[in-house]
Amino acid sequence: MKRLTLIALLGLALPAFADRMPLPANTPASFKTECASCHLAYPPALLASKDWQTLMGGLKDHFGSDAAVDAKTAQEIGDFLSSNAGSPSKLGNAGNPPRITQTARFVRKHDEVPAKLWRDPRVKSAANCEACHRNAASGSFSERDLVLPELKR
Repeated sequence: MKRLTLIALLGLALPAFADRMPLPANTPASFKTECASCHLAYPPALLASKDWQTLMGGLKDHFGSDAAVDAKTAQEIGDFLSSNAGSPSKLGNAGNPPRITQTARFVRKHDEVPAKLWRDPRVKSAANCEACHRNAASGSFSERDLVLPELKR
């Protein structure tokens, strides 16, 4: 009986942990200063290793911006992202160039969000996690912490 109770409790707890992705303890300062200077320091688990490698290889034209860093910094950030990356089988294809918002996991988690919300000036795009996930910077993407901007009719 105890084993079944434990399994049931773990089963209930798993979804909460799946939406909690704080940056790992081994996060290099360069990741925070370079990547978070323009956008949320996305948790590495949101993309697969090969997708992070592709992004790091194209920083000269990073979604329309020059985000290039010196070779030592690129190596440090790239190694960090690859070693803490998510599972390709759970995430799905991220497209080309890789986008967190194109992974099957992201699409599945956001399937009820109306397209109009992504275009709202307060949100701007699906990549702006902090527009709705108020605790995204601390790694919480839980629905309990979700605050959707009210859409104008």
